[in-house]
Amino acid sequence: MSAKQTLTTLIMALALIAVGTIAAAGDVPEQVSLDTMAKLFNGVEFDHAMHTDLGEDCSACHHHTTGTGTSNERCMGCHAGSDEATTVRCSGCHVAEPFSAKHINRDASNRYQFHIDMPGLKAAYHWNCVGCHEQMDGPTGCQDCHTRTTAGDDFYQINVVHAEAAGRGGH
Repeated sequence: MSAKQTLTTLIMALALIAVGTIAAAGDVPEQVSLDTMAKLFNGVEFDHAMHTDLGEDCSACHHHTTGTGTSNERCMGCHAGSDEATTVRCSGCHVAEPFSAKHINRDASNRYQFHIDMPGLKAAYHWNCVGCHEQMDGPTGCQDCHTRTTAGDDFYQINVVHAEAAGRGGH
């Protein structure tokens, strides 16, 4: 193969890679609804576009990106040679109800109990978000990102607390 053919082939290959990267970037959602666990608090309408502008790359928040394996040190011990990920959803690995009987008993016959130390979905979200928010002076209070539902008010006994406070205020 001549130098000209080699150069042409190299340029074509780089162009295909660039087009694929641009196309993949176009698949990134602007908004993401984080509402899997919305019971006591409403879900968060996550401004993904704003966060992608703040981060250096996708791995700042995600352990992996679509089409790659994990970059998380805790996971790489076993999953370094794993297949490429088809999703970047946190719930792809982290379960919403880690203390449910179904989840606790899932591997009862497996004496090695892999992933027993994996945080649940709520912990994964908060560990990932709150640390960065503290560093960047972002919101860190519960109701800064979430609005409480009626079920949340009942659970936290908001109406009882307010009624007691109102009763003390008048005496």
